[in-house]
Amino acid sequence: MAATLCGRLFQKSGWLPLSQSVRHGSKAVTRHRKPMHFLKQKLMAVTEYIPSTPAAPPSALAPRVRKTEEEGPLAALFRKDLENLFKECKMIAVVQNNSIIAEDLMVLKHKLKKHNISVRFFPNQVTKSFISNSIYSNMLPLFAGQTVIFVSKEPKVKEMLQALKNSPQMVLLGACIENTLLSYKGIISYSKLPSMTTIQGEIVGGLTVMTSRTVSMLRHHPAHLCALLQQYVKQQGSVDAADAVSDKDTSTIQQAAA
Repeated sequence: MAATLCGRLFQKSGWLPLSQSVRHGSKAVTRHRKPMHFLKQKLMAVTEYIPSTPAAPPSALAPRVRKTEEEGPLAALFRKDLENLFKECKMIAVVQNNSIIAEDLMVLKHKLKKHNISVRFFPNQVTKSFISNSIYSNMLPLFAGQTVIFVSKEPKVKEMLQALKNSPQMVLLGACIENTLLSYKGIISYSKLPSMTTIQGEIVGGLTVMTSRTVSMLRHHPAHLCALLQQYVKQQGSVDAADAVSDKDTSTIQQAAA
């Protein structure tokens, strides 16, 4: 009897009643926070803690030093050869190589070799390092991509253009002819100029004409003076003859009158 009463009074944990009371109505009143006073807001803004910015590490402030690669013996040999070419040759043309076939390149070399024009290949890195520190620094933009150099001790521009007509893969970019930088149009204009022998012949012909004119001008005044004197002598002789004739006539008239 007692066990049954205790079991009814003290129920098991986790037991839920069959019926639950649900509260209906308004919610409980909660306390709202009052806004801060305007003066206190100003004071809090003025006295706000501003942490200092951390200093930059010394590794970030130090400049980065780039490691420069030393020039190898092969690059030094190329550089010396290139320097000798620029000193000895009067024509240095830069040509862009657009994947020309080896056979066509050999034919082009043979055509240029007939006119003592040689084809030289140099790495762009070596060429740019030499040109940037020389008087030919204006040629630096020409060396971009695969480039070839045509060199000759004499400026044979017509022969070079004639050989390049049958090689469309080789594009002429510019040239340095007799220490003068020329573009493609400038090279074409230079090729239309007469040869040195023709110019020398014209100069010699002009000088001979000038000397002949000088001699004729120097001889003109004495010859003209001689002609004037001869004319004067002739005129004087005719006047004397006319005077003699007139004297004879007057004498004969006087005799006839007597």
